[in-house]
Amino acid sequence: MRSFILICCLLVTAQCVKAQFQRFGNMGGGGGGAAQRDTGSHTHEPDTITITYRLLGEPTDYKLDSSIADFSSSYMHVPASYVMMGNSGAPARNLLFTPFMKAGFDPGFHTFDVYGFNHQNARIYNTTKPYSELLYLVGSQQEQNIGVLHTQNRTDRFNFGFEYNKKYAPGYFRSQATNHDIYRLTARFNSKNKRYNAYLSYFYNKINNGENGGIRVADSVLDNPRYSQRKTIDVNLGNYASTTSGLFNTTLPVKTTNKQSGFMFVQQYDWGKGDTVHVNDTTDYYKFDPFFRVQYTFRVDNNSLAYLDGQPDTSFYTRKYGWAFNGDTVRALHEWRTISNDVSLIQFPIRGNQGHFISAGARYENIRGTFLDANISFNNMVVHGEYRNKTRNQKWDLSAKGEFYLAGRNSGDYNISGMLSRYLNETLGNVHLLFSNTNREASYIYKYFSSTYDSWYNNGLGKENITLLQFAADNKKLKYNLAVNYYLMENYTYFENYYTSAQAPVLFNLLQVILSKHFRYKHYNWYAEFAFQQVHGDGRIQVPSIWTRHRLAYENKLFNNLNLMTGIEARYNTSYYADDYSPVIGQFVYQTTQRVKYYAPDLAAFVHFRIKSLSAFIRGENINTFFARNNFAGPAYPYNNFTFRLGLRWWFIN
Repeated sequence: MRSFILICCLLVTAQCVKAQFQRFGNMGGGGGGAAQRDTGSHTHEPDTITITYRLLGEPTDYKLDSSIADFSSSYMHVPASYVMMGNSGAPARNLLFTPFMKAGFDPGFHTFDVYGFNHQNARIYNTTKPYSELLYLVGSQQEQNIGVLHTQNRTDRFNFGFEYNKKYAPGYFRSQATNHDIYRLTARFNSKNKRYNAYLSYFYNKINNGENGGIRVADSVLDNPRYSQRKTIDVNLGNYASTTSGLFNTTLPVKTTNKQSGFMFVQQYDWGKGDTVHVNDTTDYYKFDPFFRVQYTFRVDNNSLAYLDGQPDTSFYTRKYGWAFNGDTVRALHEWRTISNDVSLIQFPIRGNQGHFISAGARYENIRGTFLDANISFNNMVVHGEYRNKTRNQKWDLSAKGEFYLAGRNSGDYNISGMLSRYLNETLGNVHLLFSNTNREASYIYKYFSSTYDSWYNNGLGKENITLLQFAADNKKLKYNLAVNYYLMENYTYFENYYTSAQAPVLFNLLQVILSKHFRYKHYNWYAEFAFQQVHGDGRIQVPSIWTRHRLAYENKLFNNLNLMTGIEARYNTSYYADDYSPVIGQFVYQTTQRVKYYAPDLAAFVHFRIKSLSAFIRGENINTFFARNNFAGPAYPYNNFTFRLGLRWWFIN
């Protein structure tokens, strides 16, 4: 596998050199760059491209993002509101609380979801020319990220896309290295008469996370010059074990391995009406508008969580887990496989608008689990339906959908939702209303967990019921986004300590108000983001009341093809009882004993620029550690020291 990745990188690099000599001098540099330019016709310049993608099940076309404004989301693909347990690639959670609202079976392994691929974010591309991207990041402590993307239409009827991401970060503290390999393959095919369509989505996420259990000493040690080299600070796990760390060879004394893979194959056959459209004297193309579709979806999903500590620290496991500990290896393993078959019938009432449809279907699921001491198998039978009307003038978007588990292990689970979106005008922008209600069994990790030292069951959990009411507004002219979320939660499930689960005793609610606004004066820009959160009732969740991020930047276009953005970035949230983290089960833990506060805002200085097909991100992060104590992600988990990062992104028309 390593040789394959190195070969891929060499091939892409070779294409890069060739492409630069052949095309680089002629590529346009403004706006989204030549690789993002849409000519709006069937004739393209030799060095331009039209490329779009769709998400599975969505009728909307999206364009690639070549922006250099937001390093977190557009380059690292981790929203700025996420907090990681001390190191890049470590277990992460959203400070803007978002409950899991999916009916049916769920293993419960979500602490690494933000880094991986899944079917929901799979991109089905359509491009007029082969397109490639190469990303590379290098940072302090030998942090490195590698990204490769390639997609092309082999014919007008077949496209494939391949993506690979490598994330490696040794970190500043002992035994906290992360090393992730993430793959994705997508493809689409349609027959010559356009009646048959097929879509393929495959992903594989291999997450390796070093577990150190947090620092063992008091927070004040971070102010002691004696410990300016952070690896001299004692940690709770892997303290005296040797660690070998490298981009392709990392030995972790205590580690969590989360493997996720998914294969989905969607086949569609349509009935409808086709016409030959005459473009000019030499060009005709065949247009087919379906009015009825039969769709079959086959899925295989695998999800596993493994924990291994070969040289365990007796005091940590005795203190945190209450085990009668004898010093033997600590090991845990949960493996799940879900196979599902889904048949749907879809009708399109209005010819030429595939965003307006009615669907109904049924799905059969088979789920198998493997643990250290037992196996389990069960089935589910599900019915589902949806009505969607996204008008061709893009002003109205209406959706109503639901699914219900008729029989099986998750019988009685359901999800219903309704959405109405309306584009008013350029001044008022777009407004959005959403209602969603989910009734579901708690994720399986809250019901049962097994390790070499202890196994526990919690069979008294009731079904969670979560309701979301949302109002949102998006205004491109006034440059703001607003979302007001109101959650109502019953039987919310959580971990009350490092090893056992419980449910909130009463019904409670959560109010969120999230606002982002862009202010501009000449070349000076202020990107402001605010979030307010308040819990009413005994909810057993902890959130900061205020979270905010600000980017103050100078932006200009220089020398015709240099897009420059330079400035400072600050993130801050109010103090709160941040969740602790349990390494053995890989879950966040509710706690009310240690309040986590920011000693100073997280500060970063940056220079971002794009020259034609090259983007660069030069950043100095955690500047606040020069004059204040390290901020903490959770109890005993400090953030890293000052970090330098250089990220590069190239895109090529092959």
